[in-house]
Amino acid sequence: MNRPVAPATGSGRIRTPLPFPTAARPAVADTQLRANLHRATRTIRDKRARVVDEVPDWEALRDAGSAIKADVQRRLPELLEQFEASATAAGATVHWARDAAEACRIVVELTRATGADEVVKVKSMATQEIELNEALEAAGIAAYETDLAELIVQLGDDTPSHILVPAIHYNRAQIREIFQRRMPDVPADLSDEPSALAEAARAHLRRRFLSARVAVSGANFAIADTGTLVVVESEGNGRMCLTLPETLISVVGVEKLLPTFTDLEVFLQLLPRSSTGERMNPYTSLWTGVTPGDGPQDVHVVLVDNGRSAVLADPVGRPALSCIRCSACLNVCPVYERAGGHAYGSVYPGPIGAILSPQLTGVADNASLPYASTLCGACYDVCPVKINIPEILVHLRQQAPHPLAERATMGVLSWVMRSPRRWAAALRLARTGAGPLGAYRERRTGARTLRRLPWPISAWTRSRDLPLPAAQTFREWWGKQ
Repeated sequence: MNRPVAPATGSGRIRTPLPFPTAARPAVADTQLRANLHRATRTIRDKRARVVDEVPDWEALRDAGSAIKADVQRRLPELLEQFEASATAAGATVHWARDAAEACRIVVELTRATGADEVVKVKSMATQEIELNEALEAAGIAAYETDLAELIVQLGDDTPSHILVPAIHYNRAQIREIFQRRMPDVPADLSDEPSALAEAARAHLRRRFLSARVAVSGANFAIADTGTLVVVESEGNGRMCLTLPETLISVVGVEKLLPTFTDLEVFLQLLPRSSTGERMNPYTSLWTGVTPGDGPQDVHVVLVDNGRSAVLADPVGRPALSCIRCSACLNVCPVYERAGGHAYGSVYPGPIGAILSPQLTGVADNASLPYASTLCGACYDVCPVKINIPEILVHLRQQAPHPLAERATMGVLSWVMRSPRRWAAALRLARTGAGPLGAYRERRTGARTLRRLPWPISAWTRSRDLPLPAAQTFREWWGKQ
């Protein structure tokens, strides 16, 4: 079998991001989006804080999770081979995919071999990353999402806007309209009450579950020493997909490995508290190969590289592969809360997307994402596996392409700032030159700032004010005291 090799940078198929921030949206939709995001992220943040405070050894758990993931990255080739041997011995078939195209080809061929023309899917970011639904559709195979939020997004011909709550940008009236338009079996008098909407989705999906012969899943974790795959979810749809069909195909990023079954104990404490603010996940499904007469009798695991080897080769960026997709960083990020997930133009939004997507598909193709952050560090504080996202953001900003004028300007500033004498002289010159203008602006507006500057500096003042030098420096004030 082909083992994963480091593909050329940019070989993935994650969508290229839009310029940051997003283009203007209708004011009503924009207001609704921000209100939904603020309410949802605040609720999840508060729940997370409460359940984390209950755990006396939370920081020790974070340290353990970080150490386990670092160990996986050091021994990844060895652990992958161990997983393959364990899963194969248990009756599963393991496939290796260098990139998105190869992974999609494998899944399409496996589905065609069963004679099925449709599959049911467990919520999976890996399948979104490789654009599996699009590949299946092109092959004449219908893919049905079974997670409620993913179903809403799919029926709305949309893309997810959050890792945990993909349809957070919709209100219930919009969901009702989508169901009535795209679900032929919903009641004509369907209301927009959450219970009615959930019941309509349940009835619609139950027919899919009972008729499907093939299911596609991802995996939250893959255990190397036993060949076990783990999916955690909150609705039970995953359990239905993982047990009822005859064939189960799991698409798993190579970074999802854990060395031993014991290591799972750490992450089953970290993940639910960090993602949904729950003490334990409602549904935790584990399966190891094939069990005769119980569950799918044809089990396949597709191990996907798709740029991960390239990330692994970067010692600074490598910790991004430790991510367990909990979304805690999104829920505390002021940029994400303001802009929403679609602004990132990537399967992985928020702070984790700002460091993961550029590394998977090439920094040059995602040059705006490392700048989609204030570097406040809140994401690092809540990350259950202690990924230093601000450090990686700064690292990626250095790799992003910069215009010649910007490089020249930064070169001059670097030369000035390297010398205390030159820096002090530059400050005096700037203060002298801007003195009259600063005094005028302070009298006029109460602040020593400029709101508009001519091109090309207008790119700065388009979204922020430019502060003018203070009338007195701190050193001067200190000297007089």
